[in-house]
Amino acid sequence: MPSMKLPRRQFLRLAAGAAALPAVPRIARAQAYPTRPARIIVGYPPGGVNSTVARFVAQSLQERLVQPFIVEYRPGAANNLATEAVVRALGDGYTILLADSANAINATLYDKLNFNFIRDIAPVATIMAVPLVFEVNPSVPARTVSEFISYAKANPGKLNMASPGIGTSNHVAGALFKIMTGIDMVDVQYRGGAPALTDLMGGQVQAYFGQLPASIEYIRARKLRALAVTTPTRAEILPELPTVAEAVPGFEASNWYGIGAPKSTPADIIAKLNKEINEALADPKLKARLSYLGGVVLTHTPGDFGKFIAEDTVKWAKVIRAANIKTE
Repeated sequence: MPSMKLPRRQFLRLAAGAAALPAVPRIARAQAYPTRPARIIVGYPPGGVNSTVARFVAQSLQERLVQPFIVEYRPGAANNLATEAVVRALGDGYTILLADSANAINATLYDKLNFNFIRDIAPVATIMAVPLVFEVNPSVPARTVSEFISYAKANPGKLNMASPGIGTSNHVAGALFKIMTGIDMVDVQYRGGAPALTDLMGGQVQAYFGQLPASIEYIRARKLRALAVTTPTRAEILPELPTVAEAVPGFEASNWYGIGAPKSTPADIIAKLNKEINEALADPKLKARLSYLGGVVLTHTPGDFGKFIAEDTVKWAKVIRAANIKTE
């Protein structure tokens, strides 16, 4: 059978059309998504900051994408159970994770996880960072971080520092502070932030890197004395309070929150979620809600969020190993 030769111009037109074909379903898929309800998986019980952040994001996405975004709770193991559930979910954009700083800490803290957070979760969007607040019992004769360091060095091993559990952001922040300042304090572990705050106010412990939303009313009532916040910049909610870094250059510790998805989630769906979340975070109403929690809004591309997670994971790995922190 004789071969049929196409004119070169016609051949190039056909080739260009064929090359463009695979892009069409991707674009259509991203434009159509979502066509049904989606879930945001939260690794903590209802009522905390994670729950509140997830509900704010779910409400914003529901308004913008005209489909329900349902907050589903899978509490346990410092966000590991929720993370594993999302790792094993279909990568279709309908199951996403409220990731947080615990994910970066857990990568080193836990010897045997059934997933690798950096490998198995695709970064989608950041939401905010919330400072911890370095606070003391009012009986402590220190009104600044520098004064506290001097007082602790004059009383080695005599001060107790609370934390709401081994490997929590509060605990590793305290470990980082001790490493960077060379002070000796006794770690006292509690089962959660509420009993830690109770004993701090009662004087059984003298210092605590506390969650700002949980501590702020006690600070305002002068039941606790706040010395500094742990983020690189001062918190809008307590603008008069310095940062720890002003006394200890380079110190930084915060709770961050973001959205992750199964690694197999298509890039176009991730890009759409990133765009919608970043635009929602620019809304003054949502900004005000997050600011009330002490949060500083973060808007990153998926790539930048990935770098942020990797850097945070390396940082806390060094602290956990240096302080020999191990789960019970």
